[in-house]
Amino acid sequence: MSLPISYRNGQFLPASELALPVFDAGFVLGVTVAEQMRTFGGQLFRLEEHLERFERSLEIIDLELPYDRAADAANRLIAENHPLLTPGDDLGLCLFATPGPYSTMAAEGVGEPTVVLHTYPVPFRIFASKYTAGQRLVVSSVPQIAAASLPRELKCRSRMHYFLADQEAARSDPTARALMLDSDGCVLESTTANVLIYRRDEGLVSPPRERILPGISVAATLEIAARLGIPHTHREITTAEFAAADEAFLTSTSVCILPVVTLNGGPIGAGQPGPVFRQLLDGWSELVGVDVAAQANRFANR
Repeated sequence: MSLPISYRNGQFLPASELALPVFDAGFVLGVTVAEQMRTFGGQLFRLEEHLERFERSLEIIDLELPYDRAADAANRLIAENHPLLTPGDDLGLCLFATPGPYSTMAAEGVGEPTVVLHTYPVPFRIFASKYTAGQRLVVSSVPQIAAASLPRELKCRSRMHYFLADQEAARSDPTARALMLDSDGCVLESTTANVLIYRRDEGLVSPPRERILPGISVAATLEIAARLGIPHTHREITTAEFAAADEAFLTSTSVCILPVVTLNGGPIGAGQPGPVFRQLLDGWSELVGVDVAAQANRFANR
């Protein structure tokens, strides 16, 4: 039986042999630039857009990699690993880079930047039920890191604040995720997801572009909305506006789009997935050629 492969620093190797030294700066300092992608029907979704964002993140931290762009490696991993799945299933793909060995802990002259790609089955079990039950959110007292400290377009794994925010949310509601605000109390993002609200008199509303991570999935959602004739705008969103929205959504790589049904225990709209969510979810399924919710339910207990 074939086993999945991975990629590290220019070489392909069995995924079971993928390892990094404990003195890698990605572990020691959390200096890790990362991208998460997934396949639909065995094809990576918007690979080039993810790689462009990855390269921009590398520029921000002034990290030059000694290897070619990751497109060929990503496509080879999918070509070899996807056929190992049950037909109809799909993969997530992680790409990350670090500066390599942390000089304080590593021998002098040792090492180079670390680049890794690896795949994993999309974790449908985590979110399959949310397409019908919806996602619950709790406003966190842990704010998003200021843009002066962590540029919004930098996609990285320095995410202790996400972990703390979700821990706080879970203490209030074990099924909830955190909604994160900026220092002015305006809505920015959920942990690992962009947010949108829908207002009948305004359409879709996203926080200002310059204040949030430029999400690939939220951009695709807005493209779908435009085809459906649903207007959208970018502006500040208060927590009161979020709570009073007719509908609200999370967008991210694995889930595509999820409905938000409560905030701090109070219902968003009717407190259940609404008609605009169903339109957008159908639009996603048409875009990627896969029934997004049906696939998640089918493989939730793989």
